[in-house]
Amino acid sequence: MTSKLEQLKQFTTVVCDTGDLDAISRLRPVDATTNPSLLLKAAAIPDYAELLRNAVNLSKGDVGLACDHFAVSVGAGILKVIPGRISTEVDARLSFDEDALWAKANQLIALYDQAGVGRDRVLIKLASTWEGIRTAERLEKAGIQTNLTLLFSFAQAVACADAGVFLISPFVGRIYDWYRKNTGLDYTGVEDPGVQSVTRIYNYYKANQISTVVMGASFRTLSQIEQLAGCDRLTISPDLLQKLDEDQGTLERKLVPVTDGEARQPMNEAQFRWASNEDAMATEKLAEGIRQFARDQEKLEAVLAAL
Repeated sequence: MTSKLEQLKQFTTVVCDTGDLDAISRLRPVDATTNPSLLLKAAAIPDYAELLRNAVNLSKGDVGLACDHFAVSVGAGILKVIPGRISTEVDARLSFDEDALWAKANQLIALYDQAGVGRDRVLIKLASTWEGIRTAERLEKAGIQTNLTLLFSFAQAVACADAGVFLISPFVGRIYDWYRKNTGLDYTGVEDPGVQSVTRIYNYYKANQISTVVMGASFRTLSQIEQLAGCDRLTISPDLLQKLDEDQGTLERKLVPVTDGEARQPMNEAQFRWASNEDAMATEKLAEGIRQFARDQEKLEAVLAAL
């Protein structure tokens, strides 16, 4: 019997949610994703000390640029051990400034180019704000593919599809966290609100022949992963990947493309903002996620500034 991880790989592209090269080498995902929180953890790993020093030396006193150099160095290193792509995130503090997001995204692509990494192996991660989605639309038209993260609502998913983004990362675990905290219920299986959210988005995309890739993210339990087996991609932490690799049980495919379902619906800015206003969970978790990534970005800047 093969492990659940190997079974999952038969119908879902497995992505590793980490900056740890050792974990990536051991678990052999196709793609990998990073974010400011993961880069902050990577900065504490002794093997990355030289990358930190190089980032500082290349930045000429610009701590923001040093962070970008470090992110790209970590990403380029990961690409040496995976066959697919790396997702690198734009500074969360820019999430409501379309022009600043555009400039930062292009700067990251330029740094990857300097490192000998083509844009075909990079996804630029942006928070799924209205401004982030509009920036993604511009980037996609310019040949720079994107990963829209911190996605908690159906409205965000609809707007991303309309913008033609390459990939979305709906957050399963954080949705689960919110509902568990606010209802006191411990959801399992198909009753999990995070699982239900991704399932609805997946079915909507498939029923309407939307090419945007659905990549479930932010998992708390193996059950959440198993309930979304068959999703286009799943980005999973090393510890949960390890548990899947050690589990020799049978894994059943849960999500399969559908041909009928919810009709495609328009999503202009007013509709997006109203739908967001009406969804307390999505509004709170998006704001919280942006704040968390911003604080970790600031902590990473402090590490680099100290050097």
